[in-house]
Amino acid sequence: MHRVNLNQVTFNQQVFDHASFGIFLISPDGLILIVNPAMEKMFGYSQAEFDGKRIGDFSHPDEAQTYIDDLKALLSNESEVQIEGRYIKKNGEIMWGLLSFKLFCNETGNPMYYIGQMIDITKQKESERRLQESVERYTSLKKYNHDAVISFGLDGRIINANSMAEKLTGYWIETELIGMKLSNLIGNENVSKILEKSLFDNSIEHDIDMLVTKDGNTVEVLTSIAPIFVGGHNIGFYLICKDISEQKKLLLAKEAAEATNQAKSEFLAMMSHEIRTPMNGVVGMTDILLDMTDLSEEQRSCIEVIRKSGETLLSIINDILDLSKIEAGRIELQEEIFDLHKCIKDSFSVISGRAEIKNLTLTYTLHHNVPDNIYGDPERLKQVLINLLGNAVKFTSKGSISVKVEQLTGDPDKLVFTVTDTGMGIDPARLNDIFEPFAQVDSFMSRRHEGTGLGLAISRRLVHMMGGEIRAVSDGINGSSFIFTIRLKEAPGLSREQDFEQTLNNAINTSILLAEDNPINQLVMSKMLEKMGYRVTVVSNGKEAAEAAHNKHFDLIFMDLHMPVLNGLEATQIIKKSLKEKSPRIIAVTANALKGDREKCLAAGMDEYISKPVKREAVMKLLRQFAII
Repeated sequence: MHRVNLNQVTFNQQVFDHASFGIFLISPDGLILIVNPAMEKMFGYSQAEFDGKRIGDFSHPDEAQTYIDDLKALLSNESEVQIEGRYIKKNGEIMWGLLSFKLFCNETGNPMYYIGQMIDITKQKESERRLQESVERYTSLKKYNHDAVISFGLDGRIINANSMAEKLTGYWIETELIGMKLSNLIGNENVSKILEKSLFDNSIEHDIDMLVTKDGNTVEVLTSIAPIFVGGHNIGFYLICKDISEQKKLLLAKEAAEATNQAKSEFLAMMSHEIRTPMNGVVGMTDILLDMTDLSEEQRSCIEVIRKSGETLLSIINDILDLSKIEAGRIELQEEIFDLHKCIKDSFSVISGRAEIKNLTLTYTLHHNVPDNIYGDPERLKQVLINLLGNAVKFTSKGSISVKVEQLTGDPDKLVFTVTDTGMGIDPARLNDIFEPFAQVDSFMSRRHEGTGLGLAISRRLVHMMGGEIRAVSDGINGSSFIFTIRLKEAPGLSREQDFEQTLNNAINTSILLAEDNPINQLVMSKMLEKMGYRVTVVSNGKEAAEAAHNKHFDLIFMDLHMPVLNGLEATQIIKKSLKEKSPRIIAVTANALKGDREKCLAAGMDEYISKPVKREAVMKLLRQFAII
């Protein structure tokens, strides 16, 4: 081991003692001989604790330890060497240090000792780390951004760009984009605007909506501009461009779809009007004929065929229109207190004829805890029941069909309806599919039963509107059950015990005006109302309706919407404006029955809305509603 005579070591003692950085002497063998106070303070060790240690003994485990042989190798070509590394203090803290070494030799050139200096650079390293992280975040943001990012200087030339800019423009970054004039991409005028105004005018970026590519094509873009500041001075800008070509395509596709949907709605409205209007005559006139008492059995049978055929055609029309209206959110529940027993019986009466032909037994049961009168939409509930019962009759060749109503276990505010048949059953794999529009239990090519395949789809949507769910249960062999729920509601302002009867007026003293331009519909509606005992005045257009209402008092007006001279909406507005509070109740009569029709009618001042073909039950319900029956 080399011994070092410290008396032979010459250095400035004052600097050694009072330096802010660590100073230490190392023997040729690499042992620490002496350290200054700054070194003791830096590491937390005393002079005695440093004695006999090597500087590598304080190195961080992850660092390559620095021993004397390493220093010799580094010093072979240099008189002094500097090394950065991590060190462990006595208290366990990690310190970054800048280590400097210098070798001192005697007259013969043999090593005498090394002087080392240690500077704590922990704070600098932390600053460097944060700066590096910031640079990496910026680089990542730029490199992996889904938008094109282009930086350019105040001379209008591109400084750099990311890979998305390369992809969007078609230019290579290194060989083409860097140094290129930005005007090649966005035009001279836009570059000038950015350089002159964008620092104080954010609207400049809205004018840049196109980017010219290398092959001369244009790309639609959404642009953002951000200034680049260094040392408080603006040295350039970022141009950030989002390719919105695909979004534009989607927008155009959306607009096309909306236009198609609008055309579909208009077509449905037109077809509804064109088909429902003559159907009003067919169904209405057969009802009147069947009321006659002097018909022979053969005549009555023929009229029944006409009525059933008309109702079948009307059912198909209603299914298609109902599905369109429900899907578009164009149906509202018309809620009232109604007799649940009567609702089920009315549903049975619709399918009882077909059930009787097959000798099917029809039964229904209401659990003792189910109220007789409930608040809801009887027509929509009936529609669901008729759909399910109609399917049950269709697919049941023998046996029975039953309806059971009970409270939902654990939720007394919900009623459970179960429609069960002994028919052919449903493949368990298709129990969910059958609720999709146009689905049939039997396939289209081989099916033996008529129908649009919309009944169950409509039923599911109506049940959802009534606050419930619907499902089917079947093993595919022993019949099937359709189970649905509806949520019970409290009638606003009414008690459950309140009956349907409204204040009765003498029909003879009630005067009704019918505004209808179709002669068949005039005949059907007037005959229907006259058979109920009302006095009816008929006019053929909106102008005549407004004049009649001005010259004579009417209690109620049935107003067709589509009439010559003045339509129903225009006539209503004139009547309401001229008669004010003395205006009669006005009921819109239309064959359209699509979303928005009822709202338009009410906005025009009409009091209610009824669709063609007009049935006696619907008319009586309105007359009861306005207390003139």
